[in-house]
Amino acid sequence: MIDLQNLHKTYNAGQANKVNAIQNVSLSIKQNDFVVIVGANGSGKSTLLNLISGNVLPSSGKIFIDDKDVSRQPEYKRSPAIARVFQNPFSGTAADLSILDNFRLAALRTQNKTLKIGVNQNFKNKISQQIAQLGMGLEDKLSQPIGSLSGGQRQALTLLMAVMDDLKILLLDEPTAALDPKAANVVMQLAQQLTQQYQLCTILITHNLKDAFTYGNRIIQMAEGKISKDLDATAKTKLTQNEIFNWFS
Repeated sequence: MIDLQNLHKTYNAGQANKVNAIQNVSLSIKQNDFVVIVGANGSGKSTLLNLISGNVLPSSGKIFIDDKDVSRQPEYKRSPAIARVFQNPFSGTAADLSILDNFRLAALRTQNKTLKIGVNQNFKNKISQQIAQLGMGLEDKLSQPIGSLSGGQRQALTLLMAVMDDLKILLLDEPTAALDPKAANVVMQLAQQLTQQYQLCTILITHNLKDAFTYGNRIIQMAEGKISKDLDATAKTKLTQNEIFNWFS
């Protein structure tokens, strides 16, 4: 699914403030993998997600998605297969538009643009049924502006919008950092459910060590732009929260 080969990313090359954000990273992630990435600030976690999404391009090395070299592809060309949920629950949605209109925009993301998409009753029923699964009581409030919702509600809806089309890769960039514990738990359980349901390749960046311990079938620690630990499902099941905590000691 994702294959990173000898990836490097340097900012401000040749200058005094040069930063080697990613250094010789090689990594393969399979379909239906839920990979958790932890590391201190500045370890390269977000840069790695930026490289996969195409938000930034590598200084050297290769990025393959489904055996296709996308190393020099910009973000918009990768977007049909990749969705990203950010830390801020107010990113990625149009606050003044209704819940239904936001889902309509999500449907337009990878389809031929037409005014007919999302206006029929079948579309409304489909969205209502999907939202009802959240148990938040929002399925009867499709006309409500999405900006009036709580952060947890908005983040959960953003996850649902992300998987509307033929998505292959879900990038979660600290999606619960701004949420209260109850809302964060709902969002993380939903992310795990959607990964399994749609057989996604999911990558989660988090500073929440409890989530790192609880979710995913693989855990990676990054430090100084490199991968310092990479534990598969078997090794992760033997891991304790204290051991993860000690990684940062």
